[in-house]
Amino acid sequence: MLSLKNTNFVLITVLISLYTTAQTKKIYHKDWIDFNKNGKKEIYEDQTRSIEKRIDNLLSLMTTDEKTMQLVTLYGYGRVATDELPVKSWKNELWKDGLANIDEASNGVSEKAKYTFPYSKHVWALNKIQTFFVEETRLGIPVEFTNEGIRGLNHVKATSFPAQIGMGATWNPDLLYKTGQVIGKEAYALGYNNVYSPVLDVARDQRWGRIVESFGEDPFLVSEYGVHISKGIQEQGVVNTLKHYAVYSAPKGGRDGHVRLDPHITWRDMHAMYLYPFKRTIEETEIMGVMSSYNDYDGEPITGSPYFLTQLLRNTYGFKGYVVSDSDALAYLYTKHHVVDSYKKAVLQAITAGLNVRTTFNHPKNFITPLRELVQEGELSKEILDKRVRDVLYVKFKEGLFDTPYKEEKTAGQVVRSKAHKALSLQASREAIVLLKNDDNTLPLKKDGLKNILICGPTAKSESSSISRYGALQTEIVSGYEGIVDYLGDKVRVTYSKGMDIKDEHWPDSEVFDVPLNEKEHTMITDALDKSEEADAIVLFVGEDETMVGENLSRTSLNLPGHQRKLLTALSKTGKPLIVVLINGHPLSINYANRQADAILEAWFPGEFGGQAIAEVIFGQYNPGGKLPVTFLRSAGQVPYNFPYKPDSQRGQAKDGPNGTGESRVVTELYPFGHGLSYTTFAYTDLKIKNNCTTTSGQVSINFNVENTGEVAGDVVPQLYVNDEISSLTVYQWQLRGFKRIHLKPKEKKSVTYVIEPHDLQFLNMENKYVVEKGVFHIAIGNSSKDFRLKESFEILE
Repeated sequence: MLSLKNTNFVLITVLISLYTTAQTKKIYHKDWIDFNKNGKKEIYEDQTRSIEKRIDNLLSLMTTDEKTMQLVTLYGYGRVATDELPVKSWKNELWKDGLANIDEASNGVSEKAKYTFPYSKHVWALNKIQTFFVEETRLGIPVEFTNEGIRGLNHVKATSFPAQIGMGATWNPDLLYKTGQVIGKEAYALGYNNVYSPVLDVARDQRWGRIVESFGEDPFLVSEYGVHISKGIQEQGVVNTLKHYAVYSAPKGGRDGHVRLDPHITWRDMHAMYLYPFKRTIEETEIMGVMSSYNDYDGEPITGSPYFLTQLLRNTYGFKGYVVSDSDALAYLYTKHHVVDSYKKAVLQAITAGLNVRTTFNHPKNFITPLRELVQEGELSKEILDKRVRDVLYVKFKEGLFDTPYKEEKTAGQVVRSKAHKALSLQASREAIVLLKNDDNTLPLKKDGLKNILICGPTAKSESSSISRYGALQTEIVSGYEGIVDYLGDKVRVTYSKGMDIKDEHWPDSEVFDVPLNEKEHTMITDALDKSEEADAIVLFVGEDETMVGENLSRTSLNLPGHQRKLLTALSKTGKPLIVVLINGHPLSINYANRQADAILEAWFPGEFGGQAIAEVIFGQYNPGGKLPVTFLRSAGQVPYNFPYKPDSQRGQAKDGPNGTGESRVVTELYPFGHGLSYTTFAYTDLKIKNNCTTTSGQVSINFNVENTGEVAGDVVPQLYVNDEISSLTVYQWQLRGFKRIHLKPKEKKSVTYVIEPHDLQFLNMENKYVVEKGVFHIAIGNSSKDFRLKESFEILE
């Protein structure tokens, strides 16, 4: 069984009374269920036996038809399934022999679903479906219910969190752990067994559409979040599935959509950068699920690769769960990668390589028919078939599905969107906000000194811009405008002007050529300027919406879409304090805002309480402490430009000497990785290093003090960076190896300790082995990757 911390599992004795009316046979007993309905306790039904023994017994009883059905997903009603609840015809469907899982069962993605809410009704519906698989199939193998959940559970009226890129900006692994607990608790309460979360893709190209679903560009940062959110989910008795494995987030040119292949990544960078978060999260938690990605690596499609799915994932990382395909990743072996000449051969290659479960938006028969033919023809061996089925059954036994296949209906309403869960969501929205600029202490605004404030911009009232895919549905969003109005009440007059549409009529073509303002747009800017005349301050909301960033939504430019920049420029000439709030998923090239605005807040897609959090930050009730998880560029022409990087790879140009040619490009980033300001100031002192580290054991203890030297309480994130002075191969110049989000009262000082172990210093050598080499290592402590406050060195001698 998975850890049962904070989980109320349903007792079988309770289930007997709940389900006897629907039973034709009395199969429920005090400490076992007669799944095969023969009146005899089989080994796989015996809860006192080991999981391995139970699986061995069950496999010996299964037919080929039953085994193959454990390797396929049925998408829920409105997606693929035509019935929301079991009907008589199910006895003639393929799933009369079972199913691996049902994905998105009545979660609300399909508007046809009737059993999404109230929560108890949804649990009742899933229990009815489970009753079919337990009572009406020959061996009674329970079905697993799966669902998405990267920013809260993908269910109607579940607790909603900021987009994953916003969670990445919190630099608070403990917050991610608690978020995982919420996702896990709500999943369990609503009847789900397996949550597809988190996304561990390291996003190195700022144009990539799914950067909004990433925690950031640094592998250590992403790993810390991945480990903590996974532990939080798993502790609730729920499995979680990592995505997207592997090297998915580096498509050529940052392009997404139909172009989902061909990453141009070196072998060592692949392991050090893109695989590192998967390796760590699998090794440090009880991961039972991995989603295989669409792309290839160096011509080898991941979903058909024995190296990625078996040798690396299982034999090296120690993964013991099952691999599910990302949508049409299996079919792409034939239709996109063209490494086989038929879909049937794609099935053979994927299953042989290590794929367990095909999941996509069509009927299971499209996969089951060729799979069974391959078994009958001897192309797919019984040994491999049994291996793949064993992995799926292992997860189901670990989940406890064979001990407690049903969930309690009455308690769901007490768990989902509880007061504590909503409070954590609000806290996440606060902590995700990054203060990018604050000239002359423009922020926080003094509420008592204001008479009139203008709220302007295309994202000020937007609700769709406050959410992103794969999270809570039908969320009641507090927009930025609403948050400010609610915060100020009737003490300050709030005026609103949209000012500009989020995009012009020619967008995205206008990304690459200038389009003049039309009459409507002139009128909108004029309205904003007119209303600004009586304003004491202007809060301008700009950015993106859900049509500009996300899956299939990479961009050509990183500038503000449409004519938003022209609105910003016009308002900057009013002489009024101008506060820009970014609502967005891509890290945008906001050069004009950086030059023209007095203060800039990055709020990302801030979640259901985003507007409240933004208002609290603007007026000083909350002191922002978020840090950038990605580098903000001055131009998309700088791509690739990110952190970490190889020595001298992001320096300027030669201006003198034999190769001196002057300047031809913009060199520096707009805001560096780890950047984020505060309403207070912090000082770092008393750095001490205790070193007993060797290349294989021991550790380096790094201790220092950090003090709030300002007048208001605030959060500080001391960041630890490490540099290997000399190595046998070129490694990244500085690497993040520690961070904590610490709250300090005015004048409060705290001692901070980071510990470095040999695995934090290792790299892949010429023999492709992870090693730590002897030599000098430099460390730096600071507020960002470009703002170091303390430096020291240590040496490994043996």
